[in-house]
Amino acid sequence: MDSRPDPQLHKSKKNKRKIPKVDTTIEMLKEKQEKNAPIIGYYPSGFDPLKRKNPETSDLFFYRNQKKLRRVEFVVKPNESEVDYMGSNHSGEAAAGRLNSYAIAVINRRSQSFRFSPIAANRVFRLQPLPKALDMSEKEPETPAKVDDAEDIRQKKRSLTDRYGTKTAIKKDKLAMRLSQKEDPDVMPEINDILEETPIDATALKSSSLDTPHSVPPHDLSATTPEKAYLLEKIILKGEWEYVKDVMELLQSGQEVKPDVYPSFVCNRCYKVELCKDETEKGKLAGILSYIAQLINFKNRHSLDGGKSSKHKFLPSILLQKFTKMFVDADKNRIADDKIGSLISYVLVLTLFVDEFQTDFTDIAKDLKMNALSLRPYFENLGCKIARRNKVTVMTLPVPLKFPTLRKRRRG
Repeated sequence: MDSRPDPQLHKSKKNKRKIPKVDTTIEMLKEKQEKNAPIIGYYPSGFDPLKRKNPETSDLFFYRNQKKLRRVEFVVKPNESEVDYMGSNHSGEAAAGRLNSYAIAVINRRSQSFRFSPIAANRVFRLQPLPKALDMSEKEPETPAKVDDAEDIRQKKRSLTDRYGTKTAIKKDKLAMRLSQKEDPDVMPEINDILEETPIDATALKSSSLDTPHSVPPHDLSATTPEKAYLLEKIILKGEWEYVKDVMELLQSGQEVKPDVYPSFVCNRCYKVELCKDETEKGKLAGILSYIAQLINFKNRHSLDGGKSSKHKFLPSILLQKFTKMFVDADKNRIADDKIGSLISYVLVLTLFVDEFQTDFTDIAKDLKMNALSLRPYFENLGCKIARRNKVTVMTLPVPLKFPTLRKRRRG
């Protein structure tokens, strides 16, 4: 057995430095509910509040649930912005499991002290954008605790089927409801006499199948040019342009706008963005194309088939909440029957802006799962006229706007 010392061990002992000992005192501060601890938040959307004018004037609000004191919400209202940002410690990313604790370290070089302070709710708030038009404090109408009427019970079952049932179950429920309808035999003769004496106007029936004038997007009847007839700044709000840059980013990076992700209308109009020389107009045109894709994506998601045909998967939360408030029936969790025409009208108005108010509507009809003939009344409801340009049928927008009216046939 070799008893010689190891040279490696001998070198390590020589190079080993002495570490000075420091006496420190550590004090753990606990969060007190009567005092607000520091708050930390971040913007996943890339919003930078320091780049705005007067960032110190932004309003900050901190809310605590009175019944569940551990639940808190943090709201930031930037100056001159149409979008608020809100984060909470009980939903979304904050609801995931927590394996660590957060604190803020403050170093005082003069006093040579190092102090740790806990942050509010021990959470880093993820600040999501929210449109100011939404009132988050609205409560759903309360339902009675006891229901004795059998008809009310059947109606609740139909509501559950409409909201959570399959397509086949919904059709069966509608068929059973039609078969179970009852009529008053004493009133039917009088109703039949009234119907026989009433003349039928096919034009009025055709126009009444569309939505009411309230479905028409924001417009100006006194406008003298097509560009000012429909108010683009009220259709796409100022704070929403930041979330419709995906088409522009794809084109700038040299990537292809794929037809399996975006509607055919958007893919067929991307060349107009590349031909545009003005950078401002180029960004505006690409934003409109992206907004059209988001509207069609929302329509496919909330259709009766459950959105299986939705191509464009990503939908920003700010647009999702806006479209839900505008078009969705809250009870059935899908687009209301009286709002589908309004959504189509918004899409068609934006296609007019892209095609300089002479639009070929064959590809957008395909994206909306309609034929060109059935889409024509929606254009006419917006004040458009049909015309021929280079042997192609297009829709134009004459000014001033004139909406169709119901025609009454004079009784002979």
